[in-house]
Amino acid sequence: MVFFLGWEIVMEIIILWAMFYMVYLLFKGTAAEQVLKGIMIISVIVLLTRGLNLVIINWMLTRLLAISVVAFLIIFQPEIRRGLARIGRFGVFPEDKETIGEISKACAVMSKKRIGGLVAVEREIGLRRYVESGVSVDSRVTSELINTIFSNSTPLHDGAIIISHQRIEAAACLFPLTQNPDVPKTMGTRHRAALGLSEETDAVVIVVSEETGEISVASGGRITCGIDPRDLANIIEKAHMPRVRKGFVPVFLRKTIMDKKAGKSAS
Repeated sequence: MVFFLGWEIVMEIIILWAMFYMVYLLFKGTAAEQVLKGIMIISVIVLLTRGLNLVIINWMLTRLLAISVVAFLIIFQPEIRRGLARIGRFGVFPEDKETIGEISKACAVMSKKRIGGLVAVEREIGLRRYVESGVSVDSRVTSELINTIFSNSTPLHDGAIIISHQRIEAAACLFPLTQNPDVPKTMGTRHRAALGLSEETDAVVIVVSEETGEISVASGGRITCGIDPRDLANIIEKAHMPRVRKGFVPVFLRKTIMDKKAGKSAS
């Protein structure tokens, strides 16, 4: 009986550890990560104080833990919703679809008017350090606002905007440039920045060329150029889905920079 009881305890510990680790992975890279770590630390201290029979400290920490959990659920509701969605969803939320639609609409307008733009859509890996390099916006995503930001007459048109949880977090953000030696020398700074960010994170980055009006999408360290504005929403949505591998672009739309380079070499 003691033997089976011991195995039950071990199994409980393993299952609890696995559950805590999965929850941590869901929120890794988000603003909720550090708060979740704090709650876990308080939980461990509560167990220790209970085992050491420190009644007063245990009572205080137990109340603090209860308040922390409630505050966590309220404050980080978007992160919790997004984390739970990753467990078993096969698509995106209606709010995500609306956001993607607004991005696509803005890029179509910029492409037609040949206004340069760089838009990064956050996925699992947080983009907080890049948000801090720009100017805070914290506004709902609309095509009108995106077009206004990238208008040449505005002070925020240089750099990129970062979209997270259906909000424009910041504008005029700086991204690392790709160090890939195979990238053509003719590729501009925006495209190199899009590739650089996609190499370091899992973000989906949309580029509108100021010279040609061409729309490109970078994801997973690859960039697809010459995208039809009518197909852009579909491409972003598929790249944004958690169950689709990084850098996914429909086969019939693949027109990578390497293909362009090979075409130029052949000519």
